[in-house]
Amino acid sequence: MADGPRFFAEHAWVQGAWARDVLLAADDQGTWTQVRPDCSAAERAGAQVLAGPILPGIVNAHSHAFQRAIAGLTECSAAGHDDFWSWRDRMYAAALRISPQQLEAVATFLYAELLRAGYTQVCEFHYLHNDADGKAYADPMEMSLALVRAAQHAGIGLTLLPTLYMRSGFGAAGLRPDQRRFASTPESVLRIAEAVRQIGAGSPRITAGVALHSLRAVDEGALCETAQAARAAGLPVHIHIAEQQQEVDDCVGHHGRRPVEWLLEQVDLDASWNLVHATQASATELRALQGTGASIVLCPSTEANLGDGVFDLPSWLEAGGRWSVGSDSHVCRSWTEELRLLEYSQRFVLRQRNVAARSAQRENTAAVLLDGAIHGGTAASGVALEGIAVGQRADFAMLDAGASSLAGIPESHRLDALLFSSPDAALQRTFVAGREAAVRCDPASFTAAMRQLWQA
Repeated sequence: MADGPRFFAEHAWVQGAWARDVLLAADDQGTWTQVRPDCSAAERAGAQVLAGPILPGIVNAHSHAFQRAIAGLTECSAAGHDDFWSWRDRMYAAALRISPQQLEAVATFLYAELLRAGYTQVCEFHYLHNDADGKAYADPMEMSLALVRAAQHAGIGLTLLPTLYMRSGFGAAGLRPDQRRFASTPESVLRIAEAVRQIGAGSPRITAGVALHSLRAVDEGALCETAQAARAAGLPVHIHIAEQQQEVDDCVGHHGRRPVEWLLEQVDLDASWNLVHATQASATELRALQGTGASIVLCPSTEANLGDGVFDLPSWLEAGGRWSVGSDSHVCRSWTEELRLLEYSQRFVLRQRNVAARSAQRENTAAVLLDGAIHGGTAASGVALEGIAVGQRADFAMLDAGASSLAGIPESHRLDALLFSSPDAALQRTFVAGREAAVRCDPASFTAAMRQLWQA
């Protein structure tokens, strides 16, 4: 491969710590070929000088792009008890209305927001397959291609996760009328995944995996069929699991097992599996799960917004479990806030401080949180994105060293201030596969789509 861009950074987050005077080089495919701290002036001659500290790109491991259209619109109490399930009914109003054109406009705007926040790859958990009447589009890829175009236009990397959704609940014969757009089969989602992989064959940015919406939405036969096909194709697999206590109770009532417990009995889980939320998983289930190599995907802002509960982070970190972070419903589009909420939720529950650091037997909480989000990203996305290291995709973001929250902070505590001091320090530039992302988005298209959806 031909040589690509070269960069010089006075400070870069490399292998879990700040490194100084770092020379960075990538090939023409956007993969790091050289990461050299303490380089000399002669070695860095001709390299592009980066004006601020740099951090690795972060994988947003769980996204429902269409839900960006309801961020801020579900905060009025429903009649009676208001919880995840009443929110879901309101969310379906957006799912039933949004067109491919509106989805592309909303997703493009969202993906640009994610890029500006330092996310460089997004895992799109996509189940809007059919038209508003529940009929198949003439092109079954219609909605999927809207998301691919949105990612290409914004400049972010995309792992599309076409999602299998077959029934409304445990033991149900099919979907509810308000779920008609979600109807799919193992064959249909696997065909979409393969088609998207072919689109991305010549690009380091576009790829695909597959998702199972949840145990309540997929029967045992379809679960095993999809899992086996995904393993044969080398696809990452995602699934919502144990998010709500009602889901746990329903699973116990139908299968006689808790969700993670039952999944472990049915499928030979491995490192390709990513279990989203797991907020109601027990410590026993988490210990069993860790032995498979599977990862957890945490979405703290959405889990807080929906009243899901608090994930047992200490048990998972003590077991050495791998995890990633996502913004899910996009009430928050900042990975720094997601990580801050992840730690603070533990402090609320346990009435202790620096929970992540203590559980991981390390000194620094911010480092544990950042490194966890980085190291889980490859499993979630199916892309080599484990930080600034040779062989990984050359994704990074440049921090505004002049931000007020960083003023006067010693260099060694810069990451601590980034995560735990407000207002958030801005990221000035974001690079994907060695190239600066132009972060193109058209607010007018987003605004028009929102007006069509909610003011018509």
